[in-house]
Amino acid sequence: MASQGTSEIDSDKPNETFNEAWERFKGLLRQCPHHGFFELHQLDTFYNALNPNDQDALDSAAGGNFLDKIPRECLSIIESKSKVRYLRSRVTDVRANTNAPPPSSSPSNSFKLQQIAASLEDKLDIRMNGFEKSLNDMKAFITPTAPIKAVEE
Repeated sequence: MASQGTSEIDSDKPNETFNEAWERFKGLLRQCPHHGFFELHQLDTFYNALNPNDQDALDSAAGGNFLDKIPRECLSIIESKSKVRYLRSRVTDVRANTNAPPPSSSPSNSFKLQQIAASLEDKLDIRMNGFEKSLNDMKAFITPTAPIKAVEE
């Protein structure tokens, strides 16, 4: 079962979106709950099974080599990216169903704009997550453990 699962994880599905790949990967792990793979190995396997464009997108979102991050950060990046891609694909589906005109007259320009927007959204998500973490760290550092007495003049 383990070798079958590994080959299933490593197999590339044509036209599979990032979100679909992530959901399929999580489903395979759920099918074999006692797989014994550490998070780092799981992330390495998922990353290396992605197409080069998705690997580059993860590296970009990580601000460098994706696999140099700690597993918790990697999972946060993947989940964030998965949500963004899923929501973007839903918007595209709605546009296609309503026969709305594309935002640009040239399909190649439209694709480039979508890539730029996706990259910016991913970077914004990562920065916002980092900001939120920093803010929480500061709150934990600043929050007094004992009541503060008023200063008397």
